[in-house]
Amino acid sequence: MKDEESGNRLGSYLRARRELVSPAQAGLQPGGNRRVPGLRREEVALLAGISPDYYLRLERGRDKNPSPQVLESLARVLQLDDIERTYLLGLSAAHPRAPRRKRPEHVPARVHQLLAHLEIPAFVEGRAFDVLASNPMAVALSPRLRPGENRLRSLLLDPEEQAFHQDWTKATADFVAALRTTVGDDTDNPRFVELVGELALSSQRFRSLWARQDVRGLDGGTTTVHHPVVGELRLHRDKLPVDDVILVIYYPDKDSDSDEKLRLLGALAHTESAGTPHDRQADDPRPRTP
Repeated sequence: MKDEESGNRLGSYLRARRELVSPAQAGLQPGGNRRVPGLRREEVALLAGISPDYYLRLERGRDKNPSPQVLESLARVLQLDDIERTYLLGLSAAHPRAPRRKRPEHVPARVHQLLAHLEIPAFVEGRAFDVLASNPMAVALSPRLRPGENRLRSLLLDPEEQAFHQDWTKATADFVAALRTTVGDDTDNPRFVELVGELALSSQRFRSLWARQDVRGLDGGTTTVHHPVVGELRLHRDKLPVDDVILVIYYPDKDSDSDEKLRLLGALAHTESAGTPHDRQADDPRPRTP
């Protein structure tokens, strides 16, 4: 994180990625007495067709404007996928960041109306995975989907959320990599700074994943969760951009076992909601005055 804080994001990313590529993966003999994980600097330089001295300058932040050809060669040596390659190209000083106008994240009124009509779990999240709005089915699926919660914080720090996910290890890796992709070059955004700082202090899992500098999108997909009431649910996830926020919906295959369980969960949630006065006095333990 030191290089990131000092502004050497390109060098930090190059070092993190070369440490994840083994000599065997790069077609080299492993050799003995290797003092670094992954590839050495000179090995990356050799495979990319650039001088070791030039590569050293890149890692140390002394040259922040490499050509696209050099970056493409490094992406090939470091075995980056399309998302990682695009991220690497975006770290070059040849791509200056356009000034951003800071705006609070706002959920459009029409999206609130849509949430109220959807009978499947649906919620709205911001760029840092803050839950901005949700419908009753989302809260019935997970209480951590109430507005004001942060999905990544819950995933890393809440034991109930950890038990909720069938593959917590993969879920955390995906979320942290997606956060880094979302942050991009907006590293001075106060919300990102606050969240990364909090998780870096409170979660060893976050620190190790953040240091890897993985980047990837967290869009559609299928996940399996363990609900404490209805049991295992296999749900599809879609993320739909709406203005500056993201609408997230979860839904099962029609007429599947998970579909039946989700309907049961909806019925239970409706029963609980109907039995609770709108003024929430049922939650108040104090005696009521007639």
